[in-house]
This record gives sequence, structure tokens and C-alpha cells, in this order.
Amino acid sequence: MNSAARRIGRTLALVLPVVLVFSGTLAVTSVPWASKSTDTQMLTASSGKTVAKTAPKAPQDALRDRLLLELQERDPGVALTHLQRATTERPSLATHCTSIARALGRAAVAKYGAGHRAQAFSRPVCDTSFASGVATAP
Repeated sequence: MNSAARRIGRTLALVLPVVLVFSGTLAVTSVPWASKSTDTQMLTASSGKTVAKTAPKAPQDALRDRLLLELQERDPGVALTHLQRATTERPSLATHCTSIARALGRAAVAKYGAGHRAQAFSRPVCDTSFASGVATAP
């Protein structure tokens, strides 16, 4: 019994690193950023060109932008449903829920032109923040 366990251990010690290296190589060659196109341009330090990197958006800003776009493409009800789902899935976004819902309310008034039409999509998301945004919209 003891010799069988040693034999299995030795076999795994020899085979497992080879399998891991091979699978890692395959994984790296199949990722989307490993493009095979030759038209990409490489910049060297002496080329004199600078590339400005934009800072990534905060999660709440990215969510707000995505929901405002969704509101324009579909309707405020769908955007409010997705806001509720996002705050349930990521509780850290709950502190920003009221400001996002108010922004959605103002955008709904801008889209429909009248507060009563926008108010028809109101949902109990983030208390009454959507209604507050509808009421304070110009």
C-alpha cells in the first residue's frame, strides 16, 4: 500500500508541472489581447509620442452612465430595475443609489418632456429618490 502511494506521488510530481505549463501556455495564447494582427503600432521610449491614459471610472459612475444610456434606449422602468439589482448584488453601491436614482428621474423628465409621464415609471428603488429627481427637474 505504501509503495503504491509513493508511485502515484512520483508520477504526479513529474506529470503535473508539465500539464500546468502546457495549459498555461494554451490559456495565454487564447486570450483576446493576444491578437495576431501585425498592424499594431509599438511606441518606444525615444519616439517622442506620449499616450494619455484615462483613469478608470468609479463603479458608481460607470453604473450611472450605463443606466442613463439604458433609460434613453428603453425606458426608466428597466433602468430602475437594473439599479435595484446592481445595489443588491454589490452593497457598496447602495450609498450612491439615491444620487443615481435622482439622475435617472431628471433624465426621464428630459426624455419625456413632462413630469407626470416620467413619474409613471416610478419604482420603490432607493426610497423616493427617482420621484425626487422627477420633481426637481427643470
